[in-house]
Amino acid sequence: MGRTVVSVILRDRLDLRAAELGARLRAGLLSLQERHECIGDVRGRGLMQGIELVLDRETKNPADGLGREVTSACLELGLHMNIVQLPGMGGVFRIAPPLTVAPEEIDLGLEILDKALTRATGG
Repeated sequence: MGRTVVSVILRDRLDLRAAELGARLRAGLLSLQERHECIGDVRGRGLMQGIELVLDRETKNPADGLGREVTSACLELGLHMNIVQLPGMGGVFRIAPPLTVAPEEIDLGLEILDKALTRATGG
């Protein structure tokens, strides 16, 4: 089974796809960070990215309540977000779309996340 997986990854060049689409995702998240003061950090590699919502970018105090609000708004708008459920980390989102994600799906996810952040922050 493992050989089959590696074979498909190599055949379909999924490693290159992850790098290319990951760059698109990261650029979109960094753009959101410029527009939303509550995004304190964007981190990750390839298609595995994360954002951290904070109350203040200087202190980096986590925005657990805001994380819950953004999660709820995303779900209402059609995007499931994977938020860390640990105390003090309720504003950390793990974003890991499948390797088969389409560029348009990444763009749609970023658009929905932008709307959810705007709705949750009243901005």
